[in-house]
Amino acid sequence: MIKVSVIGAGTMGAGIAQIAATNGHEVCLYDSFDGATETAENKLKKILNRLVEKERITQQENETILGRINFTKEIKEVAGSGLIIEAIIENLSIKQKVFTEIESLVDEDCIIASNTSSLSIASIASALKNPERVVGIHFFNPAPLMPLVEIIPAVQTSENTLTKAKSIIDSWKKVTVITKDTPGFIVNRVARPFYGEALRIYEEGIADFATIDWAMREIGGFRMGPFQLMDYIGNDINYTVTETVFTAFYFDSRYKPSFTQKRMMEAGYLGRKSGRGYYDYSTEMPQANEDRKLGKVILWRVLAMLINEAADALFLNIATKEDIDLAMTKGVNYPKGLLAWADEIGLANVLKQLEDLQTEYGEDRYRPSPLLKRMVAANKTFY
Repeated sequence: MIKVSVIGAGTMGAGIAQIAATNGHEVCLYDSFDGATETAENKLKKILNRLVEKERITQQENETILGRINFTKEIKEVAGSGLIIEAIIENLSIKQKVFTEIESLVDEDCIIASNTSSLSIASIASALKNPERVVGIHFFNPAPLMPLVEIIPAVQTSENTLTKAKSIIDSWKKVTVITKDTPGFIVNRVARPFYGEALRIYEEGIADFATIDWAMREIGGFRMGPFQLMDYIGNDINYTVTETVFTAFYFDSRYKPSFTQKRMMEAGYLGRKSGRGYYDYSTEMPQANEDRKLGKVILWRVLAMLINEAADALFLNIATKEDIDLAMTKGVNYPKGLLAWADEIGLANVLKQLEDLQTEYGEDRYRPSPLLKRMVAANKTFY
């Protein structure tokens, strides 16, 4: 069984190391920052002890998993790896520097992967002498619990690298989807309207945070409302991903960030981790206006935008329809795959909602996907 190294001992890196060790690999978890690996080791011990208490694993398995992980500040320890997964800061030049250093330490057949959520895999790979060995392997947080992993081949990635990478992650009992190397991949691209349109509805004074969240949960069946979820993720992280996707799409208005979220971030209202975001976690939660008619208006507007984004991802061959639907149900816990949901609602109804919004606002933000138009004209469904 191959040795797996993880670069970056933050929450994501430590989670990936836990998965690899649980699946029998010798693991090297590297971080150059003082105290990072010690912190990761202490957190991992607590997590594994909890799993023993819940009888998910035995004490013996706990010790075996921990025993497989080498927590180190020495990057040379990654030598001998068959797979390396980088999970550090979302900064292209820093990633390229790390990848160049790694390449000099490992054999030619070692796959070097990035867990980036929004940067170009092609750009990261371009720093290497052998870019064919580079691939994106994007886990979702928390990595040990979330089933989905996006596998992203760059234009340089060899077929062998893609096949081997997918096979390894599949063997870890993860749900893998293959996506084109485009901004946001599947999930972070398709999910943008869940946040963006909810913020727009709030900014127009149609409803407050609690009411929008109630509508999406109670009527839509989403596990969390958009403002709850942004507070959970962190407004700094969510805003940065939105801004990155917006910039990467040459400032396409569909991905335009919100000033409301920018001001929250600037004020330090980051969500749960700072004690305050869209909600103040030191006080009782505000009451929603549980008017179902209003709730349906909110849900329908956000859902039409989400479906349109999913249709456009299919139109531009970002992924297969099955992988797009799988990514949204397994990666962000949507109650249904968006394309299957569109069939259920009726594509003509989705198209009319988008055309009505585009007519009312006169904004390119609401332009319907050409695929949606063609399918309605031909009376077709996605499935």
